[in-house]
Parts: sequence; C-alpha cells; structure tokens
Amino acid sequence: MVRNPWFETVAEAQRRAKKRLPYAVYGALLAGSERGRTVGDNVGAFGELGFAPRVVGHHAVRDLTTTVLGMPTSMPVLISPTGVQAVHPDGEVAVARAAANRGVIMGLSSFASKPVEEVVAANPSTAFQIYWSGDRDTIVRRMERARAAGCKALIVTLDWSFSHGRDWGSPTIPERLDLRTMVKMAPDVLPHPGWLWRFARTGRLPDLTTPNMGTPAPTFFGAYGEWMRTVPPTWEDVAWLAKEWNGPFLLKGVGRVDDARRAVDAGVSALSVSNHGGNNLDTTPATIRLLPSIAAAVGDQIEVLLDGGIRRGGDVAKALALGARAVLIGRAYLWGLAANGQAGVENVVDIMRGGLDSAVLGLGHASVGELGPDDIVIPDGFTRALGA
Repeated sequence: MVRNPWFETVAEAQRRAKKRLPYAVYGALLAGSERGRTVGDNVGAFGELGFAPRVVGHHAVRDLTTTVLGMPTSMPVLISPTGVQAVHPDGEVAVARAAANRGVIMGLSSFASKPVEEVVAANPSTAFQIYWSGDRDTIVRRMERARAAGCKALIVTLDWSFSHGRDWGSPTIPERLDLRTMVKMAPDVLPHPGWLWRFARTGRLPDLTTPNMGTPAPTFFGAYGEWMRTVPPTWEDVAWLAKEWNGPFLLKGVGRVDDARRAVDAGVSALSVSNHGGNNLDTTPATIRLLPSIAAAVGDQIEVLLDGGIRRGGDVAKALALGARAVLIGRAYLWGLAANGQAGVENVVDIMRGGLDSAVLGLGHASVGELGPDDIVIPDGFTRALGA
C-alpha cells in the first residue's frame, strides 16, 4: 500500500521528517541552545493563549491577504531564511517554488545552499538575509548581488549569539561530504534509504557550501568562521546598513522594547520579534510573550513581525491579534520539505492557511486585519516587557 504523501498537521510532517532523515540532519533541525527551554517556550506559550469565538455573524468569505516589506502576500506567513538545507536536493529552490505557488514571500539565507539568482528566478518575491559578517565592503558586495538578482527586501539577522552549546549534544555536521566522511557517516545514513535515494538520483552529494557568501563558495563552517571573527555591529552599523540598502529592511532578533525603539531610530522599516528559534541565549522568553509590548511601542511606526514557535494557523491568528503584521515559519516548512519535497512545503503552507482561515471565521471577522486583543484570552502574567 502506498502511503498518502499528504499530511494533515505540521506534527505529522515532523514525524515523517524524523523517520526519513539521518539523525545528524534531523538533529540540526531541532537545534536549540543549551537545554532548549526557549525552544519549548516558543511553542508552548501559544497553548497558554485561548480564543474568544463568536457564535453568530460569521462571514462567508474571509480576506487573508496583506502586504509585508512592500510585497503583496496571499496571507501573513513568510518563509523564514534558514541555512544549508541538506534535507532535500532541491533545497531552497524547492521552497521558493512552493512559496510562489502559494503566493507567499520567500526569505533566503546568505548561508543557503542555492545561489540567490536561482531562488529569485523561482520566486520573485524574495527577501535576502545577511549576517553582520566580514568588513563593510564584503557586506556591500553581498547586498548588491542580492539587489542585482531582484531581491525586494533585506533581512539582517542579529539574534544569533555565541551560545551554541546543547546539553543533549550537538549532531555532527561535517565540513564537507567526501568519500571518507560518507563512510564514517554510513551507519547513520544507510538506515534512511529514501533520503539517500533522493540525492543519488541527482548524481550529487548534499552541498554544504554557501554560494551566496562569496566566490568560490565557502563551506558552512568557513562562512561561520568569518562571522565569528567579525566584531559585532553597533546601532550606527545598523543605520548604515539600512541607508546602504535603501529599501524595505527588516531587523530580525528584537526582544526588548528599548531595542525596538533604537531600531526605529536606525531607519529600519520592519523588525521581527525573534530569538533565532531558541538558538540564542537559552531561557529567553517565548517571542509571543514579548510581542505585545514591542508592538505597542513601535507598531504604529514600522511593521512588526514574529518568528518562533508557529506550528498551526491558529498560532498565526494569535500573533496577529497581539500586534504582529505577519509571522515567519522555519522548522515547520523544513519538516515539510523533508517529508515530501516542494509538495511538502506547499502542504505546510496550506495547513497554516486553513487554520488561520478557521480562526478568522470563528472569531467573526472578514479579514486578518480585524484581529485584535479582544479575540484572545491572555492569562495573567503571560506577557513580558523587556527593556521597557
């Protein structure tokens, strides 16, 4: 019997990804710093929030569309930029095609395994993400390449620190995949023939280089090493970046009210309340707990997005009700990519859309723009206002 490739929940996509992927690859998707308490809180906090549905006056048609970073999108869910995607041979190109087919915005990491030109060709609504890595001239070259490729916005990620230890142990990620490495990893890889077969059909091994970081493309650890050697940026550097890009500009990683205000002063057009999916300092509060205070402080001046813990469309609705213009998803679509390639990513986006539409319907609204705090049951002590 052939199993239905379609799945009903993100949890099922995760289960299939775990079954299909070698431990080292699946473990990298679960990555969280130290004990992973922030990873858990990112997800668990959404379960502490409730809905306040209406019983009469529902709308037969709901509008889920909006604009983010100057780009129209069929719903307020963006593809968050994630690094080298060894879960599938087509990697970021498959994700970009899926996003384009569903009318949503693609975020492309500078640590991606596919060139920015190929990704933009698959989805013209692409935002390019960079780290503060290398000198200013190097950073400008990367930005200009993204601009020339047709990227519509820039995402600067600052919510990634040197806190990379994990109490449960980190999966082994090789510098490069050569014959010697493949032999060493065989006990982990061979029990997962489906993953191996996908790459075998392409005639190439998983690519662990980062073509958007330079020519020739450095390995992931080569790019990571450059970032580690770079002096961290100042607010003056952020202002310089925003001016240099001179277009829609999202600062990813804000968790404090005072930092949100500084971001506005620096000239950014959007920010993402994010803790890098729990890969920054562990025990940082869940992003949904931090969102209301930041949205109240700067939401009337710039676009406020949320990243972290989104697993269903109802989570999206809760974030919008608490002040987000849109959310970014990461692990969810990577599990979909691992489970069923491009179709699996489309499947995850459809799950998000269905859950969001159900929430908008049940709450008695005609569009996502009508969602607000009155739609949510917020427990006492739920929110955190850092740096207020």
